[in-house]
Amino acid sequence: MRDEDRVAIHEAMEQQTISIAKAGITTVLNSRTSVLAAANPVWGRYNDEKSPGENIDFQTTILSRFDMIFIVRDEHNEARDRAIAKHVIDLQMNRRNEEEVVGEIEIEKMKRYITYCKAKCAPRLSAEAAAKLSDHFVVIRKQIQTVERDNNERSSIPITVRQLEAIIRISESIAKIALQTSVQPHHVDEAIRLFKISTMDAVSVGSAEGLSRGQIHEEMTAIEKEIRKRLPIGWTTSYQSLVKEFVNNQNYSAHALERTLFVMEKSEVIKFQGQRKVVCRIGV
Repeated sequence: MRDEDRVAIHEAMEQQTISIAKAGITTVLNSRTSVLAAANPVWGRYNDEKSPGENIDFQTTILSRFDMIFIVRDEHNEARDRAIAKHVIDLQMNRRNEEEVVGEIEIEKMKRYITYCKAKCAPRLSAEAAAKLSDHFVVIRKQIQTVERDNNERSSIPITVRQLEAIIRISESIAKIALQTSVQPHHVDEAIRLFKISTMDAVSVGSAEGLSRGQIHEEMTAIEKEIRKRLPIGWTTSYQSLVKEFVNNQNYSAHALERTLFVMEKSEVIKFQGQRKVVCRIGV
């Protein structure tokens, strides 16, 4: 991200204002809208051997201002790839999708309902919900401390009071869409679930219980070197034989073996056959 872009988004998310200087006119406009941002990883594609901080070249001051952060990988899936290709081709040919799925609620009706909720409902935290939020925030901070200690590095996605405010906003939104006047504990539970599968998952990606990211990387490097040496191009071996050799005999972690095979498959060095029971070497 360029410095001028970083300053612009920082001002919009921190002060809710946007400064404009055009044709000799300088003014400041209010920014009161949600921010949905997407960005490519540093290398153009997410590298599973790197930490989130190495893949995401953003300042922590900006990342901490997003309520939820999702890491979306472009994984190969033949069925999904065909569906995407069909959708794009249909758009180019102006063909109507005959299999278009209709939701339980029409889009226009949903828009009117959301507008009504935003205008008529302003829920506030109940005492029970506030207590649950406080307890979960302490637990989340402890989890981040554990991840940082295991990886021997500071988390690239900080968990601060801003994240507590984010969970509060999510809880209020869930209560608002249900037209509730107060935020109840079950609203907080759903908000925490969403926060864990987004930001918390992004923080802990690449680590495993009992192993630091550095230790996993060392094991992955050693396993990949052995597989390349023992499995020439065109040869195959069973998945169970790899598990027996590396996990049972050489005491490598199963997580490191799985990640090594995943990275090698995405790099088109190997491919799985027979419902992932057979591993075939196909590339350099």
